[in-house]
Amino acid sequence: MSLSLDHPIGERFFGLRLDTLIRLRWLAISGQTVAIVVVQWLLGFSLPIGASLAVVALSAWLNLALRLRNPGARRLSDVEAAWLLAYDILQLAALLFLTGGLSNPFALLFLAPVLISATALSPRTTILLGVLAAACAALVGFWQMPLPWASSGALGAVPELPTLYLVGIWLALAIAIAFIGVHAWRVAEETRELSEALAATELVLAREQHLSALDGLAAAAAHELGTPLATITVVAKELARSLPADSPMSDDIKLVSEQAERCRAILRRLTTLDAGEAPFDRMPISHLLEDVVAPHRNFGITIAVTLPNGAPGEPIIARNPGLLYGLGNIVENAVDFAEGRVNIVASWSEDEVTISVTDDGPGFPIELLDSIGAPYVTSRGRNRWKRGTESDGEDQNGLGLGVFIAKTLLERTGAGLTFVNRPPPAHGASVGVRWPRALIDISGDREPEAENRPPARP
Repeated sequence: MSLSLDHPIGERFFGLRLDTLIRLRWLAISGQTVAIVVVQWLLGFSLPIGASLAVVALSAWLNLALRLRNPGARRLSDVEAAWLLAYDILQLAALLFLTGGLSNPFALLFLAPVLISATALSPRTTILLGVLAAACAALVGFWQMPLPWASSGALGAVPELPTLYLVGIWLALAIAIAFIGVHAWRVAEETRELSEALAATELVLAREQHLSALDGLAAAAAHELGTPLATITVVAKELARSLPADSPMSDDIKLVSEQAERCRAILRRLTTLDAGEAPFDRMPISHLLEDVVAPHRNFGITIAVTLPNGAPGEPIIARNPGLLYGLGNIVENAVDFAEGRVNIVASWSEDEVTISVTDDGPGFPIELLDSIGAPYVTSRGRNRWKRGTESDGEDQNGLGLGVFIAKTLLERTGAGLTFVNRPPPAHGASVGVRWPRALIDISGDREPEAENRPPARP
C-alpha cells in the first residue's frame, strides 16, 4: 500500500507573504529612526544625519511602493523574497558605513535577514544571503566613517578599537550567520516535513474511511433492496399462476422472476459473506490478516501467516481503515525487500495481542534504526535542495512517508511498534506491533445500537 497522491502535498518551501516582509521592514525602519534620533539629539553624538535619514527614508519609500502596488496577502517567490532581503542587508550595510562599521553594536542585525530566509526560503537562497551579509560586514569593517563618539567630557579622547578586535567581531558575526542560519533552517525544515507528513496521513486515512463507508453503503443498499425485490418476486409468481399456460406473456413473466431471483442471490452474497471475506464492522484477527496479506500474494514472495494453537479465544477486531492500511503498508515493505519469504506471526494472551512481520531481506540500515517512523527517513536518500516535490509515492521520490503513516495510524489504535533486525546468522528486518488486548479485542462488547447495527443476516 504505497502512498500515491493525485496532487502534490505542497512545495517544500512555501515562500514569504509580502505583508510579513513589509511589517518587519516597518519595524526595522522604526528602530533605525529611533536609534538615529537618540544618538544625535539625546546623547549629543555627531552623526551624518542627512545621509542616515535618507537611507532610512529609502526603505520607507520602498515599503509604501510595495504596499500600493501589491496585495498584502500575496506570497513572494523564492527569488522575489531573496531580492527584498538582499536589499535589507545592503541598506543595513549603508547605515553601518555611515555610523562606524563593525564597531557599531547594531552590526549584529546582519543576522536578521539570514534568519528570516532560513525559516521560509530554500537553502540555496539562505546561503547566498549569508554570503552577502558576511561580505557586507567585511566591507564596512575595512571602510567606514568613524563611530560618533563624544570627543570631550568624561570620555576624553576618542577611543580607537584595534584592528584585531574588529576582525574578531567580523569572524564572530560570520560564524553566527552560519550557525544560526543552519539551525533555524533545520528547525523550520523539520516542522515543514512533519506538517506535510501529517497531511499525507490524513489524506490516506480519509481515503480508507471512504472505502470503509462504501462497505456500509453496500450493506444498507442490500438491506433496503430486499423488500422491493421480494415484492416483485411475489407479484411475478401471482401473475404466472393467473396467466394461461399458452399466454404470450408467460415467457416474460418467467424472465422477470428469474432476474428478480438473481438480484436476490447477489444481495444474499453481500449480506451473508463469511467472516473474513468482507465483513462490514468486525472480524477475527485471522481474517484481518488474510485481508491485509491478500493483495501481496502474487509478487513471487511466499507469505506465511502463523496463528497460535491452544491460545485463549481468538480476538475479534473492529474493521478499522487505519489499522488495515498500517498493517498493509508494513507487509508491503516486507514484500518489497524480501528475497523470497515473509513470515507473519500473530499471538495473543489474556493481556495483549501481538503481530510480527519478518522478512529475509537486507534488513534496516543500521544508521536509520533509531529514526524509523519519523517522516522522510528513508534509505533512498532525498534531495533537500529541490524546491518542490511531486509526492507521487515513496518509491518514486524516496520521501519515506510510508512507515511514518503506518506507524501513526497504528498508534492511533493504541499499538506500540518496534523495528529491529534479525540477529545473525539470519538476515532481514522484523516489525512488531503490540496492543493491550482490552483495547483492541471487541469480542465481549455489547451489540451495536439499533440504528448502527448492520443488516441482519438471513
